[in-house]
Amino acid sequence: MRTESGAKLLDFGLAKLVAPSDQDATKTVEGTVLGTAAYMSPEQAQGKALDERSDVFSFGAVLYEMLSGTKAFTGGSIADIMSAVIRDEPAPLQAPGPLAQIVSRCLHKSLTRRFQTMAEVHAALKQLAATPTAAKQADQPSIAVLPFANMSRDADDEYFSDGLAEEIINALVKVPGLKVIARTSAFAFKGQNIDLRKIAEVLGVTNILEGSVRRAGNRIRVTAQLITAADGSHLWSERYDRQMEDIFEMQDEITAAIVAQLKLKFAPNPAARPRHQPNLQAHEAYLRYLHYQWGFTPESLGRSRECLEQAIALDPEFALPYVGLADHYLASTMAGARGDEAMPRTRELAQRALELDPDLPEAHAMLGIVAGPYDLDWKEAERRFRLAMAREPVPWHVRSWYSWSYLFSVGRAEEARREAERALEDNPLSQILHCSLAVVLAGLGLEEEARAAFGKVVELDPQFWWGWQQLGMHHAISGRQAEARDCAGKALAIFPSSPFTIGLLAGVLRNAGETARAEAMLAELPAGSYEAAAALACFHLVCGEIDAAVEWAGQAIAHRNPLYVTLFVRPYEKLLSKSPGWPGLLK
Repeated sequence: MRTESGAKLLDFGLAKLVAPSDQDATKTVEGTVLGTAAYMSPEQAQGKALDERSDVFSFGAVLYEMLSGTKAFTGGSIADIMSAVIRDEPAPLQAPGPLAQIVSRCLHKSLTRRFQTMAEVHAALKQLAATPTAAKQADQPSIAVLPFANMSRDADDEYFSDGLAEEIINALVKVPGLKVIARTSAFAFKGQNIDLRKIAEVLGVTNILEGSVRRAGNRIRVTAQLITAADGSHLWSERYDRQMEDIFEMQDEITAAIVAQLKLKFAPNPAARPRHQPNLQAHEAYLRYLHYQWGFTPESLGRSRECLEQAIALDPEFALPYVGLADHYLASTMAGARGDEAMPRTRELAQRALELDPDLPEAHAMLGIVAGPYDLDWKEAERRFRLAMAREPVPWHVRSWYSWSYLFSVGRAEEARREAERALEDNPLSQILHCSLAVVLAGLGLEEEARAAFGKVVELDPQFWWGWQQLGMHHAISGRQAEARDCAGKALAIFPSSPFTIGLLAGVLRNAGETARAEAMLAELPAGSYEAAAALACFHLVCGEIDAAVEWAGQAIAHRNPLYVTLFVRPYEKLLSKSPGWPGLLK
């Protein structure tokens, strides 16, 4: 701990020597509480059996004190302190968001949601040190727009209150010098009664906007409050009573008020073309789509498609739904759709969006994905992504697509990592961004960093099947078969038709001697299909049969699934490259 007189080394508990010849004699007996109360883990304070995760908690307590100058858990007596360790959350840590997140995860009461090893903690801190964001965050004005509370009688109007917050986010993103947290992260706290200072700490912002929406017929009432995160004080608040037709004007007024309060200047780009303002019905359909956009389940994919097609039918000149539908077809390939059927539709829809709005970065990025991972025309892919990223601010998902679908695909993994980390600055709680970064880290051979990042994915969203599948592959390749089996089971329970997960579980089963069950799973896949090729490539890689894995990977690539290179070939390149068939696969 840093003090006026220098640095001090803090004691945070008892070390315990485990003698190999007599481990039972040295094991802490349950019910016995030994240690320094303020640095104990919850399980230690309760006298339970301990493992390395208890040390992670104690380290988090020390790190908290080093950063804040105060202990994470305090009380008037040892009993009070131990009670706080077991039940209470420490006060929000005034530190850059990513660092505060690491400390918070170390101090999680749940063993399974804590870092599992000190190596994972070290990897997370090392990754943070390599990202030059802390100094910039300290001085840069920043804001998170929380989902507006739906005060209407109709619960179905929730999509509208969420959509209003989304529109304000999109307007604020255009303000130079203002860091704006993306919807995915800001909405992660929806329905939770959490101190705003804690939310600001996790997101790494200095200001919070919250509000409510009440809708009755064609009338709408919106209240909004801008809050300083440091002390919870109100900078500004206002109430708006309007007709629904005035919704776009009201959004502009709220944005202007926030900019004025933060003493920023909104300078629209004079070269930018004016955007088409959709009719109200099409706008509402698009807001419903945003409600389902990042689900990546068969249900959410189906609902989002319905909303987008409705928006296009209601206003054919509205460009954004075309991009959304293009992204829908791309996402469907992750769920098993054929690339040669989905990607021509992605191309057609993105081109139509550009006809309506030639500057739309998402449309250029979609065409970059079509050109690269699908057409295998990497020069055209690079050209398209340069157009997509030509103007600041670059949308976080465009930066992620550039990292994932271009840089990582062509083997520029270090650059892919930097772009993924920049995207995470704007969207720190996005499970898909953390998963993408974890795969890139695995491709770079940074095993501990990758495992820490995969752990973050499933902590953020335990229902995100892709996170469990990728974490399972990482465990399997590293020889942790029991952990891989558990992850594969969780992924299949959420999304039973994923070929990657089927191949993973089949491989783990065969490694465990359950060959008949593994073969039965693989036999259910359609012969000659992309699903079969993708599953068999995973299966043979998990079983250590590299030549067979490369052969099946080549057959999967022939089906032109646009995500296959980044989902399988690049992440496991170091293993696959040991096969004589690798040069042909790479070509």
